[in-house]
Amino acid sequence: MEDKDKIMAELRRLKCKKCGKIQYPGRTRCIKCKSSELEEIYPDPIDRGKIVTFTKLYALPETLKGEPPYVFGIVEFDNGVRAFGQISEKEKVEIGMRVKPTYGQVSVDSEGKPSFGIIFKPNSESAPKLNKKENEDKENLEKELKKWEEGKLKKFLEKNPERERKFTSASEIEEKRIYTPLDRIEKSYLEELGLPGEYPFTRGVYPTMYRGRLWTMRQYAGFASAKETNRRFKYLLEQGQTGLSVAFDLPTQMGYDSDHTLAQGEIGRVGVIIDTLKDMETLFEGIPLDKVSTSMTINAPTAIILAMYIAVAQKQGVDVSKLAGTVQNDILKEYVARGTYIFPPEPSMRLVTDVIEYCTKYMPRWNSISISGYHIREAGSNAVQEIAFTLANGMSYVNAVLERGLDVDQFAGRLSFFFNSHNDFFEEVAKFRAARRLWAKIMKNRFKAKDENSMQLRFHTQTAGSTLTAQQPENNTIRVAIQALAAIMGGTQSLHTNSRDEALALPTEDSVRIALRTQQILAYESGVTNTIDPLGGSYFLETLTDKLEEQALEYIKEIDEMGGMVKAIENGFVQKEIAAMAYKYQKEVEKNEKTIVGVNKFQTEEEPKLTLQKIDPQIEQEAISNLQKIKAKRDNKLVKSLLEKLRKEAKDEKCNLMPTLIETVKAYATLGEICEVLREVFGEFKPQVM
Repeated sequence: MEDKDKIMAELRRLKCKKCGKIQYPGRTRCIKCKSSELEEIYPDPIDRGKIVTFTKLYALPETLKGEPPYVFGIVEFDNGVRAFGQISEKEKVEIGMRVKPTYGQVSVDSEGKPSFGIIFKPNSESAPKLNKKENEDKENLEKELKKWEEGKLKKFLEKNPERERKFTSASEIEEKRIYTPLDRIEKSYLEELGLPGEYPFTRGVYPTMYRGRLWTMRQYAGFASAKETNRRFKYLLEQGQTGLSVAFDLPTQMGYDSDHTLAQGEIGRVGVIIDTLKDMETLFEGIPLDKVSTSMTINAPTAIILAMYIAVAQKQGVDVSKLAGTVQNDILKEYVARGTYIFPPEPSMRLVTDVIEYCTKYMPRWNSISISGYHIREAGSNAVQEIAFTLANGMSYVNAVLERGLDVDQFAGRLSFFFNSHNDFFEEVAKFRAARRLWAKIMKNRFKAKDENSMQLRFHTQTAGSTLTAQQPENNTIRVAIQALAAIMGGTQSLHTNSRDEALALPTEDSVRIALRTQQILAYESGVTNTIDPLGGSYFLETLTDKLEEQALEYIKEIDEMGGMVKAIENGFVQKEIAAMAYKYQKEVEKNEKTIVGVNKFQTEEEPKLTLQKIDPQIEQEAISNLQKIKAKRDNKLVKSLLEKLRKEAKDEKCNLMPTLIETVKAYATLGEICEVLREVFGEFKPQVM
């Protein structure tokens, strides 16, 4: 039987004295109001009439007076909260049996801890039970663990203290010295882990995972002109890359043409220039679009860029139903993390939904959205926040499409996700698994999805750009390798590995090749692809997965109480949470409480010896010149007519804009001209000062 103090520790929660928010231990400030006034409590979770699972036992050393022997233990409720239970042995209740409380009462002793006062009776519905041998094994392990802690470990620590008083993950989840079967004994394997390709998909979305097909190696690329980027695409494909990923320059992302005054100095700097369909034609020249999948990191003008891609495919003679790929199309995270928004949230959500609806009807192989935690993490969030805010965004998109009248199983199978792979190896692996399981539960229980494809969280991963350092850039190759391995161990469907020089400039071909070779060595030489979810079953990893899921769900419940993610963004909650975590992390680095190799420890005086990628300044004038030539050659009367048609349809909220956008880009209307029409109808988003 378990030590009483250990059981009590499992029940402990923190309550904010200021706002009353109850939260998990391990925090120093309230998740809601940021107050540091937190007190320990042991909540009463009794909800009579609910089925609960009796998961652990604790026996008193003596029986109660005048009664038959009683067994005491933790009972786990359907809502995940745990409490002590008292069960009469004459009822023959066993560990793992599902029981129903007949009444609930938790009295408090002199120390403020709950005394035993919940009486249960057996229910006919049973969960897997521990047999006699398993009970004996459990008791023996508890005894040996206690003996080890009070004997060998204690003596060793007296002479050799540990490096830190307390060890935590990057998300401040406390990590114990050792994890054993005792940390997992009450968990149902099939309910929480399951098998690969089966609900809840903790161990992977496909039955064979990398034994059948490796992840897509998709290096993010785009710089200068469409011609230059086309050459880089072909180079990457020649080197063994298996999918394309397009980076657009900042003016394109913000809906400005190269000749706009706000575009000056930014043209072609962080991605490829796309002003008109002619640029898109050049970008994919010699690349058959029915033979390659393409991911495009574009958000506010997604519908326009997708319309151009469709137009290029049609010019190649490729039916849109054959196109495979992804558009990011995740506007909500732009308001909290990335900043490349154009329109206010409501019309922006309309454009997102137009794309999802169009792709659902005509592009069955296309992922119409990539719900992105990557940029949320890059903005400074931790792993818990990355899961919670990403999935909360996803729920908002599902609700928006449902309001269009589509059935959830019509479109949810083509929702995709995009996550960051950061430095804390085990937490990152656990993060991917927790996100996958939590999304499956959300889609099944909240949205009533019936098709398993609708419950699967399929995701792309990029290694963490924010962890790359300008100091000792060669170290970035090692960071990227560890982060890439975490993504693979977590079951990613596609992967971009950052280049060593990206803290200094856009990557050179040499740097890109090393980044791609990192993936290829992991895929073909390391052996990590030979078995599915190779870290699954680790007592530590499974416990960490559970805790990440629990804490992410706590955030999601809080966002629900605010009215959903759009409301949480509008009131600044999400932005403030991310900013607070980013500030805390930076302070830890500056105080040397967190080590960054080569930055605040193990520094050298040598300057980096790398040849950096440089963008030809002539690119800007060439882009403007090409744009002027297109405007001179096109049918400007037709363009004007189509832009006016678009304006009228934009005013009609029931109208899907995709067909007219395809027609308009085919006439070589520019991205900037189209966005200007939509600005006039929708307005522009002006962020509030937080």
